[in-house]
Amino acid sequence: MYHRFEENDYPSTNIRINVFKKHLNLIKENKLEFLSPKDFDIEFNRVSEKKKILLTIDDAFSSFYINAWPILKKSKIPFLLFVSTETVGKNGYMDWDEIIELSKEEFVFIGNHSHSHEYLIKYKFDDFKKDIDLSIDIFKRNLNYNPIFFSYPFGEYSLEQKKYISNKFKYAFGQHSGVIDLNKDQFELPRFPINEKYGDLERFNFLINLLPIQYKSLIPDEKFLLDTNNPPLMSIEFFEEQRNINLINCFSNEGGRWKNSKLIYKDTKIEVVFTEKFLPRRGRINCSMNDQDGWRWFGTQFTLN
Repeated sequence: MYHRFEENDYPSTNIRINVFKKHLNLIKENKLEFLSPKDFDIEFNRVSEKKKILLTIDDAFSSFYINAWPILKKSKIPFLLFVSTETVGKNGYMDWDEIIELSKEEFVFIGNHSHSHEYLIKYKFDDFKKDIDLSIDIFKRNLNYNPIFFSYPFGEYSLEQKKYISNKFKYAFGQHSGVIDLNKDQFELPRFPINEKYGDLERFNFLINLLPIQYKSLIPDEKFLLDTNNPPLMSIEFFEEQRNINLINCFSNEGGRWKNSKLIYKDTKIEVVFTEKFLPRRGRINCSMNDQDGWRWFGTQFTLN
């Protein structure tokens, strides 16, 4: 997941274009293919030994259109561009003519990123629905369709909001790190955020070679935490045939600092014991294991009131 390109005053959301080019080269050097969103249905619902990389870009900044789009267009590298409808045409953002230009390319897909791109988790549910419905109407007026892909602003959502999104879209992406496999919730799809700090070549090479940790279910379903459910009671259930789940280690930012999480292994289940509350605004837990096939990873994100 990328945001800005060569907007060097915003290092937390920016990637330098020379580094972005190196990222694309690393993907090719690792003999990995780019996944076209048009094939997402097929790829998501099957077991495949071949890994593919999906590029996603959030917010439709002008810096993407100016600096990254020519590179992707030249090589016809597929990607998903998530657009918040309120900012279209404003200073620093792409306008509808540019978005329509991209949408006409077979390898480009447009996604919905809400209307306002506000902290929607704080909205009353009726206001949340109005924001989403307005974005859908604007897309239909300008593109003649509403995208099937949605990206939660800041990766934040409540269970109630996720259910509403599931009635309006086919897939939804968060900002928690992980590798997509056919067992992941299609309305909580993970992505690895890339920026100047977390975009160095060594880390990027590690990320694109990660494998998924597959699991049957993850509790809690509710990722929005109040005082009454912070810290959450978290458990991960795995499939009967999965082996070596005792090799899984997790670390979280509970209490405001990253540390190893206490895990209780029970047959096909792991219980995560958080000893401290997560602090606003986001709590994260990442789990990894190293088996005979390589490093595996998944993560989840909680949002706090």
